[in-house]
Amino acid sequence: MAGAEALTRLPLRRMPPALLALGLHVPLWGGLLVICLAVPSGCERSLPWLVLAEGLLAWGLSRWLGLPGWWQVINLLFFPLLWLLGRNDIAPVWYLAGFLTLALTSLGSVFTRVPLFLTSQRVIEALAQHLPAGPGLRLIDLGCGLGGPLAGLARLRPDLLLHGVEAAPLNWLLSRLRLDGRARIRLGSLWDEDLSRYDIVYAYLSPAPMNRLWEQARRQMRPGSLLISNSFEIPGVPPDEVIELDDPIRSRLLLWRMP
Repeated sequence: MAGAEALTRLPLRRMPPALLALGLHVPLWGGLLVICLAVPSGCERSLPWLVLAEGLLAWGLSRWLGLPGWWQVINLLFFPLLWLLGRNDIAPVWYLAGFLTLALTSLGSVFTRVPLFLTSQRVIEALAQHLPAGPGLRLIDLGCGLGGPLAGLARLRPDLLLHGVEAAPLNWLLSRLRLDGRARIRLGSLWDEDLSRYDIVYAYLSPAPMNRLWEQARRQMRPGSLLISNSFEIPGVPPDEVIELDDPIRSRLLLWRMP
């Protein structure tokens, strides 16, 4: 795919899917606004078709960029659904419900600067393959979200003792239900976790907290323990190993063995 190949040469390939998906809509919305301002008489009549075209174009761009399929669907439907909602008399309670759902799933990112990123199946399989062997090794997923990596590792690596920490209440509850006793999931901030308790620390965070994570890891993690970051580098600290993955967003696993 041309878009996927282009990602290997552009900085876009290191951007999270959420930022790419949202960024696609900014120029498209601007184009619609310009059209409506330039031809106001025909704007109302043409707007449904323009909205549909925007959704199709956003879908096409997201497909070209190689975003996961579920992000392609979001891009296809986001603006058309927003337009339909604006044309209907919807009870305010539904908007309140939407806001509360967003708060319960994303409020933790305000304090941790870590949005909800979902780990691909290819990353989970690579983790299971490259993690050290040995019964009883303790692994924690910092910001475990909906529990995808832990659920996959529970299936592929039953020898591991799995833990997770998640700041968003609804995500924490869903991951608890999903893991159903196969992992211990704590509600709270990842910065309050004692990393000395674990042999392997896995994190899929964002560029913003990586320096702070490294400082915490250097203070707390035991010699020989393993820090793994999904895609995001620690500035100025080259990893001991990099595993390039052939998933839609060209994820990488960056590994640091603590001295």
